[in-house]
Amino acid sequence: MGTPEFGAVILEKLCRSEYKPVLAVTAPDKPVGRKLILTPPPVKIMAQKYGIPVCQPEKNSSLKPEIFDLKPDLIIVASFGRILPKQILELPKYGCLNLHPSLLPQYRGATPIQSAVLDGCEKTGATVILMDEKMDHGLIVAQKTLVMEKQETAAALFGKLAELSADLLLETIPKWLGNKIKAREQDESRATFTKILIKEDGRIDWLRPAEEIERKIRAFNPWPGTYCFAAGKIVKILKADVLKQTEDGPFGSAGKTYLASNDKIAVQTGQDFLIIKKLQLAGKKETVVADFLKGHLNFIGTVLE
Repeated sequence: MGTPEFGAVILEKLCRSEYKPVLAVTAPDKPVGRKLILTPPPVKIMAQKYGIPVCQPEKNSSLKPEIFDLKPDLIIVASFGRILPKQILELPKYGCLNLHPSLLPQYRGATPIQSAVLDGCEKTGATVILMDEKMDHGLIVAQKTLVMEKQETAAALFGKLAELSADLLLETIPKWLGNKIKAREQDESRATFTKILIKEDGRIDWLRPAEEIERKIRAFNPWPGTYCFAAGKIVKILKADVLKQTEDGPFGSAGKTYLASNDKIAVQTGQDFLIIKKLQLAGKKETVVADFLKGHLNFIGTVLE
């Protein structure tokens, strides 16, 4: 069971192993893009590639008959986006194993990867749990740690954790089926929770420290992205660095832009400067700052909002 690319990576690894699923359960096709083209989710595309039947229930209630008729020994869940009812959780002989891209109980919820980048974590990882009726709450079956790069983006970390999760699952399944793993309780005192992101979360608050803003740019790559406004027009900030502020540096309003060395844009923040390296104006292609400044020198001196 799964829907986005994370689930598709898990499914492909399973299909190439001795544990090829007999059914893929995923979300219904949805309209995508400006033309609203009806598009299948990544898990469906992967299932069709390997000739696996696909079930796309609108609700859990319509899922039950198909699952009950199948009588599965084991259900694997990877980013399915729904809380499964007790009747399904108790159906398989070996239970329902869920893959979560964090070191649970840290970062339960929908955005563990973005949260790890946003918080400046040095490590994260993958966890296999035996699902219960609460979100990311079940017994821990297996875990594996991943050391994060200093300039890690959520997009890059997503790919690494998908591969790590798939490999961990394939290591875990035979041990779990052979009763060679003793699952353990999560430490509720260490539990943290993430939120579902919306587009407005990407707006930059220039009163925040530059280091925090730079992490946000990496955490919200590719979605929801980070942006601000210049003269009422949206500006997407795609890549940036931090410049520590010295005593003899300029001290302007938060959001004020300066010309830095090597044709870079420095923005005053609540603490230190954010050096913009790549940006995108509304309706335009993304561009490196050196090229952007050739036609937008009047950008320097403006105050971003």
